[in-house]
Amino acid sequence: MTIDNPDDPVSNHDPAGDEVEESDSVGAGGETDAPGEDGLEQAAEGFALRSGPGAAAEMAAVPVAPSTDGLRSAVEASYTEAVGLITAESVIGDDNRTRITGTDRYPWRAHASLLVTARDGSRWIGTAFFISPRVLATAGHNLFFHGPVEARRGWARSIVVMPGRNESALPFGQATSARFFSVRGWTESPPDNPDAEYDYGVIVLDEGDDLGSRTGWLGFAKYGDSTLRSVVGNLAGYPGDLGQGAQQWYMARRINSVSGRQIFYDIDTAGGQSGSAVYRIRDGSRYAVGIHAYGVGVRPFNAATRINGAVFDNLQAWKSDHQ
Repeated sequence: MTIDNPDDPVSNHDPAGDEVEESDSVGAGGETDAPGEDGLEQAAEGFALRSGPGAAAEMAAVPVAPSTDGLRSAVEASYTEAVGLITAESVIGDDNRTRITGTDRYPWRAHASLLVTARDGSRWIGTAFFISPRVLATAGHNLFFHGPVEARRGWARSIVVMPGRNESALPFGQATSARFFSVRGWTESPPDNPDAEYDYGVIVLDEGDDLGSRTGWLGFAKYGDSTLRSVVGNLAGYPGDLGQGAQQWYMARRINSVSGRQIFYDIDTAGGQSGSAVYRIRDGSRYAVGIHAYGVGVRPFNAATRINGAVFDNLQAWKSDHQ
């Protein structure tokens, strides 16, 4: 099946405008973890509720996250049940992920745990990251379902966004969205063989739910092949195998290889981390270069949708359209 103009944006809502602005990386004040050397993040301090006077009232005010126990990654709905060559994200050899408990600090708070409800009422987990106060980038398969279950196919019914989640604690609260954007290359793919190269999109929060103004957001950038092959990729998200979508885990490795639309690496991940940023650190700022989506398949590496020129332009437009 050939899709005309596969990079054209689509949405379950009417898109508005096409003004583009330059991307940036913003910590939004508050506590920030400075990056370490060689493009890696340093270990963060643990998140803890304050003690002392007023602690009981503060603890009572911290929202409690909905349970994601036993839920599977959204990628399994579109792929694992349908296509054997593409799998949920993978641990490659020894598991070298590190748990992030300081999720109230930047950049960790810019990452969000997702609870996705599909058209058929089934629930799934994933990850997203803020690129502006109201817009989060994520994998397309967290937004629009393919796969063998016909009643599930199409746009998700709703997604609960939980930035900086740390088990049941939500230091920045949560927001529920039903406004999603992706591209025709993903939404018009054959349901039994969706096109992994177009697997990306954004979640747009309602006006007033600008959680990203409190968490900060990651920048995003497009780079040439030689630059990407020299970059350290950082990846933090909410896997199902560790914490059942309620704990944030991090790892970094150099990018192994690239194609025109994907990036490949041996950063350990698991189902639920789909939608995480694969980001580089440059001059102290974080810039996403890919959107994590897949595990070991035809190549012995995990993979992200590459932020190439078309992806960059769409992310810029979606960000600009929803200030």
